[in-house]
Amino acid sequence: MPEWLVLTLAMLAACSVVVLITLVRHRTAPEDEDPSETPDVIEYMTMWIGVVYAIVLGLAIAGVWEGRSAAEDHVQAEAVALHEISERVRVYPADVRDRIRDDVNAYVGHVVTTEWKRMSEDGQVTARGTELLQRLREDVTDYEPRTDFEAQAYQPLVDQVTAADEARNARASSTGETMPGVVWFGLIAGGIVTIGMVFALQIRRTPRELVVAGLFSALIAFLLFLIWDFDAPYSRGVTASAEPFLDLFPHIKG
Repeated sequence: MPEWLVLTLAMLAACSVVVLITLVRHRTAPEDEDPSETPDVIEYMTMWIGVVYAIVLGLAIAGVWEGRSAAEDHVQAEAVALHEISERVRVYPADVRDRIRDDVNAYVGHVVTTEWKRMSEDGQVTARGTELLQRLREDVTDYEPRTDFEAQAYQPLVDQVTAADEARNARASSTGETMPGVVWFGLIAGGIVTIGMVFALQIRRTPRELVVAGLFSALIAFLLFLIWDFDAPYSRGVTASAEPFLDLFPHIKG
């Protein structure tokens, strides 16, 4: 099911529940009930519950957005390190240079064609990708420089391999969901309590109040969906992409 359809259904469901409960409550309310006589303490509690929940939602959104940004940074760092290896190896003999560049191309090709799909579906990197990166490391580190010029390029190449490995490990550790289950429980329970406090204010069945209550519940549903969508940086709607690899290695087809 498309994610936009899930979001639409969630927002419609939230609005429908609020409107339905309001109508049922209006029908079952005593005839002498006066909605304008809501105790001040209930209004005070409703206000503070809404403020606290808004802060929690804001922190959750900031957290998942930061995680998504970090995931993009990991991809960018890995792609740049591999591109530097492919460029700096030009000072090596032709056979060594071509072998290392072939290793880089094989690894990048595997990442953008196979591993990226595996991350989005299963939330983990592939063993084949690890093998290809290890082969690149061995070809870089096992070469013995023959001239001073090659020796000066050797250590920066090793450093770039290390940087690519570190970025890959960081990418692997951020493939899954970042929000703990207890946080989701708090977000959902807090949303239910916050919307439930609307009924404590004894809203009436006027179109204006029903529209405001429906929009309020739809907004909370949208924000919860937004947190869920950002929670897995590589597998849901607004995801970190493999564009840095494709931009730096245009001959690789994703």
